[in-house]
Amino acid sequence: MSDAIDRLHRAILAARDEDVATSKTARLLAAGLPKMGKKLAEEAVETALDAQSGDRERIVAESADLIYHLAVLWAGAGIEPRRVWEEMERRERLYGIAAKVPKERKVARSSRRRDAVAARPR
Repeated sequence: MSDAIDRLHRAILAARDEDVATSKTARLLAAGLPKMGKKLAEEAVETALDAQSGDRERIVAESADLIYHLAVLWAGAGIEPRRVWEEMERRERLYGIAAKVPKERKVARSSRRRDAVAARPR
């Protein structure tokens, strides 16, 4: 799977130089991270809605769209897929392959983010 994501990432990076009038990928990259994030969220919602209806074929199709938009976001943010794989491997060592980061850690990270935003001069 990581090979497919790596190929997708390379294709997305190559699309940066394509005409925005004809390339959806170039258009998304030119629109910036907020637009990329919005498209990713839309695809996640569509995938979740198809899961609720139990439509397996739509779940597959929307999952592919979701992965594409995630890869576009990574490229737009300057993140290489290998960084995500490294984080997943780190988490596997700490928590196991079928686990996610415990809520306490996420809360601490978001609290630091809120504190940093609150401390910014206005």
